[in-house]
Amino acid sequence: MQRYPSPHPEIQLFVVTYLSQGYRVKGLLAQPTWGKRFPGLLYLRGGIKQVGKVRVARIIQFASRGFVVFAPYYRGNEGGEGNEDFCKEDRNDAYEGLIVLQNLAKVNSESLHVFGFSRGGAMALFTAAHYPNLIKSVVVWGGVSDMKLTYEERNDLRKMLKRVVGGSVYKFPERYEARTPLHDVLNIKAPVLIIHGIYDQNVGFEHAKRLEEALKDHQKIYETWYYEGDHHFSLRKKRQVTHDLLDWMLSDKKRG
Repeated sequence: MQRYPSPHPEIQLFVVTYLSQGYRVKGLLAQPTWGKRFPGLLYLRGGIKQVGKVRVARIIQFASRGFVVFAPYYRGNEGGEGNEDFCKEDRNDAYEGLIVLQNLAKVNSESLHVFGFSRGGAMALFTAAHYPNLIKSVVVWGGVSDMKLTYEERNDLRKMLKRVVGGSVYKFPERYEARTPLHDVLNIKAPVLIIHGIYDQNVGFEHAKRLEEALKDHQKIYETWYYEGDHHFSLRKKRQVTHDLLDWMLSDKKRG
């Protein structure tokens, strides 16, 4: 752990280097200076490389509500080793990140939560399915749930997807299936909150509907917050929804 300059007087920041499949991967840790122990939040970013990278202000926004937040950069970013492959091997960076979070002295290991935005939504679902007995809640905001659908709806991402996946969805459908968490939701025990803008042009609303249907089919506890918005909410709306979702994480979450 290396100290990182914090713009918030009551939040300490650290860059953490940890191992994932033998790679030295990095992530940003934020923890409040008051109190002794806090709920732990694994923050899973969207995008790839410099698109959608972890932002200090956003992580502090979560930590200032009384959470210890760990946000993996994913392999190959910010000086980390390896290369992202968009929700296949690199999801181990999320799995190991959860263990880093669980073992921190300031974290209440009985209160671990996962948040994923955009591509991070798929990472969050995979993580919740991988560690069903550790995670207490999952929030998927504007999240990818079906990688085949991502290829079909985002012409501008096809070149990147072909490069990192190794070909098109039509030539290698099984590689896109392997990156689709819909098949893993049956292993999730924690309540799931789906947040999505119905006019989202980056991750279509159909992703939310498919996730909702899968959770319903497997009789999971879930809740949906759908908004008249796009992928990125206004700052005011984003702040309010963030406040509300953090309250939801610590509630009994028996609605759905």
